Amino acid sequence: MDFLYLVTRLVIVLVLAWVLDFVAKKIVLKAVKVLIKKSKTQWDDVFVKHHVFTRLCHLAPAMVIYAGASFVFEDIKSLGFMLMHKASYVYMILIGVFVVDAIFNSIAEIYNHFEFAKRMSIRSIVQAVKVVLYFLAGIMVFSIVLDKNPSKFIAGMGAMTAVLLLVFKDSILGFVAGIQLSANKMVHVGDWIEMPKYGADGDVIDITLTTVKVQNWDKTISTIPAYGLITESFKNWKGMSQSGGRRIKRSIHIDMNSIKFCTDEMLAKFKGFEHIREYIEAKEKEIGEENASKGVDGSDLVNGRRLTNVGTFRAYAAGYLRNHPMVNQDMTFLIRHLKPTPKGLPIEIYVFCKDKVWANYEAIQADIFDHILAVIPQFELRVYQEPAGADFNSDFFVHNVK
Repeated sequence: MDFLYLVTRLVIVLVLAWVLDFVAKKIVLKAVKVLIKKSKTQWDDVFVKHHVFTRLCHLAPAMVIYAGASFVFEDIKSLGFMLMHKASYVYMILIGVFVVDAIFNSIAEIYNHFEFAKRMSIRSIVQAVKVVLYFLAGIMVFSIVLDKNPSKFIAGMGAMTAVLLLVFKDSILGFVAGIQLSANKMVHVGDWIEMPKYGADGDVIDITLTTVKVQNWDKTISTIPAYGLITESFKNWKGMSQSGGRRIKRSIHIDMNSIKFCTDEMLAKFKGFEHIREYIEAKEKEIGEENASKGVDGSDLVNGRRLTNVGTFRAYAAGYLRNHPMVNQDMTFLIRHLKPTPKGLPIEIYVFCKDKVWANYEAIQADIFDHILAVIPQFELRVYQEPAGADFNSDFFVHNVK
């Protein structure tokens, strides 16, 4: 009779739990979803997407079973009561953890909708909080099952610290590095970073607690340990992306045997070049007045000040780039000599392109150097190029060897 009485009460509690579960999922949850669809805000839709309300519904039957344990078993010290009580308690803790996990996922997705999320990702922080959450939940579950004080488990973990540090070294390093990356704003999703050691050269597409994923320009994916970005150097091109231009830095090597003073005929020809006409006229006047004031003998080009073809070419390159619509005139602008080398005299062009999109930037840079390379012979200069097989067979080479 007592057994039948016990079973009857247990069935009543289970039926009540089932009814409450049915009401929560089929009525309350559907009503909540309908209201959310009708609302103008999109944030609540994110909570539905991550099943926050669905997981909350699982608490209803668990609470009924937890409260009904004393109804089924009048003796609270009985084994049945303890099993039913602890099982429902553990279940509620696990459901609570899953609900909080879903809430964090929803918050992270909502946060990513804002523009400032690109400057500071919270994904690694959310993951760190989740790790702590699951750790504490695990301690609580063990303390309930074993009927021990949670503080004893935490104290016992202290003795295992050395072993845990050794076993989970990479995870701990990644955990700390992930927090540092987010807190110090070292790298964000969308940044272009370059880290040759890991074969990474492209855009950051994901930052987690332990890894950073980079989609390279060849569309491959490189995975970098988060602590690698803390302990080693990498290049972040974000500064370029946020600036007014993308740098063009390239040298042309001039054959030094072709460098010479400009003759009157050469200067008359150069005056026909649009970008240096005023420069030539101003320089001729300036140099003529200075040489005349010093009584310089102009019969020899070596005497006094003279224009050179390489200097005039630099002036032309500067004038051409000053009038180029895609060169940022407000940023660093240099046309300079570098140290002469066995390969000739390097003339370096150091300017910034307004268009920072890679394909456009490369096309603009190519157009600039197409023009400059083509115009160099007009100044009676030669571009240095190491001789190839065809050069050794040329008439010029054969004639000079003989």
